[in-house]
Amino acid sequence: MEAKKEMKDMNLLEAMEHIVALAKGSGLSDEFYNKADEYICFIADKLQLSKRQSVMLALFVDKSDSRNILASDIAEFLQCTTIQIIKCMNDVDQLVRREYILKREDECQIAFRVPTDVIEALTNNEAFVVKAKTNLSTTELMMELETVFEMRKDKELSYEQTANKIQCLLEHNTHLAFSRKLREYDLNEEDQTLLVLFCHLFANNDDDEIRFHDIEFLFRKNQWNRIKCMLNVKCHTLQYLQLIEYGNDNGLADRETFRLTRQAKRELLSELNLSSMSQACKGMIKAKDIVAKQLFYEKDTQQQIAELEDLLDEKRYHQIHNRMKEAGFRCGFTCLFYGAPGVGKTETVLQLARKTGRNIIQVNVEQIKSMWVGESEKNIKALFDNYRNQVESQSLAPILLFNEADAVIGMRHKGAERATDKMENALQNIILQEMERIDGILIATTNLVQNFDKAFERRFLYKVKFNAPSIQTRRHIWQSIMPEISEETASWLASHYNLSGGQIENVARRYAINTILYGPPTEELPTLCKCSENESKETYGISQIGFSK
Repeated sequence: MEAKKEMKDMNLLEAMEHIVALAKGSGLSDEFYNKADEYICFIADKLQLSKRQSVMLALFVDKSDSRNILASDIAEFLQCTTIQIIKCMNDVDQLVRREYILKREDECQIAFRVPTDVIEALTNNEAFVVKAKTNLSTTELMMELETVFEMRKDKELSYEQTANKIQCLLEHNTHLAFSRKLREYDLNEEDQTLLVLFCHLFANNDDDEIRFHDIEFLFRKNQWNRIKCMLNVKCHTLQYLQLIEYGNDNGLADRETFRLTRQAKRELLSELNLSSMSQACKGMIKAKDIVAKQLFYEKDTQQQIAELEDLLDEKRYHQIHNRMKEAGFRCGFTCLFYGAPGVGKTETVLQLARKTGRNIIQVNVEQIKSMWVGESEKNIKALFDNYRNQVESQSLAPILLFNEADAVIGMRHKGAERATDKMENALQNIILQEMERIDGILIATTNLVQNFDKAFERRFLYKVKFNAPSIQTRRHIWQSIMPEISEETASWLASHYNLSGGQIENVARRYAINTILYGPPTEELPTLCKCSENESKETYGISQIGFSK
């Protein structure tokens, strides 16, 4: 009677504790099974396991503090041969299928561990049940996929188990566009699993340059050899369906790297806010954040800027874009703004963006020109890939701005032998190739036109020269920046100091700072003259560029 009451109050971990205590040194003899029978039956009934499975589970749970439980560890505890434990492997495999324990198998050994979720369930005196992951967001689904692929990489899941887990995740989350689109492709299990891996690597690791070693872990050896061969000769189903493609190396297909196509990213990952798809780019300037500023140009420049502003108006831009596409012309608009420093090139880009409602993706040249060999090329490829995705994801195509572009698209090195020169040339070759196929708006600004490569000149559709302002234009700039000064003062300064708009702004700022520090000057003009003289000490020169407007 007392024993029955004791069993009634017992929980799973207590029963396992009794089994382990009786099993130690027993060799799993019949005597052990007789002594531990009531505890074994309690676990078997509670968890719907066989008696031997219940014993093996108790022995593994006792060693759950280790992530590397070996059959020899269990044999040593029981004081029996490892072969005797191997005879129990069918029961262990049943526990693996139920996911009470995880099995890791490599060339050297077979090892096991007990997942934390199992310990938690047993602590709550409950059977462990693999719960379906339902009603996930796409982000949550990607996190689950990351866990599955990590387990496969650690060899804790077989290929079959991995594919099955992925399929279960998709079937329980059919509300997601990701799951629905995969089903529409009607792929076999192997191709679907590979495509999901590509999506995981891109979404979770921001990896758009996937190599063979990034894929190999997923498949069995003979299976992988076949897949690798198909990818090498571009006859894989995912390539045929234009879901994956070769990477890019200096404008040429790189058969050693692969990536999702833009089509696949758009169709499968539209619900995600990804860094290479729809993230707010580093250097992104929002049109709504740009402060309005009045700019003054010489007549020819003013005419060209007005034409560009009209072109970038969305209605007109869309109309011209479509007509160019129908006629078989390149659809991208590439513009070069060149002239001396401070004449308004960068500010013009900002004001064009503000007036047409277009965001600006400003290229950080220093980040692109990495010190590591090969990184610069990857950075520039990623930049243009990201820009294409931004064009597709935003209602208005943003402007890709290369400020001081001579730093990356200057004269190429002939007969380059140094690694840095070769890297510069490779970088420029990629940019040239990308300019040929850009479907958006690229504007480059430069001061040092004498260093500009002729190959780049030909690829700019619009070339706008920003001349140094005339006396009349300088007067307008003075009055615009410093409306408090008289027209006479503005005219005198304009005629006596050959300053650019940027330099005039510097003078105005310095004058304002002095006023704050020391109060308004007793004589305005002498103070402005002194500031102007300091600003004009540095002179700028500019060569003529070899093409017409």
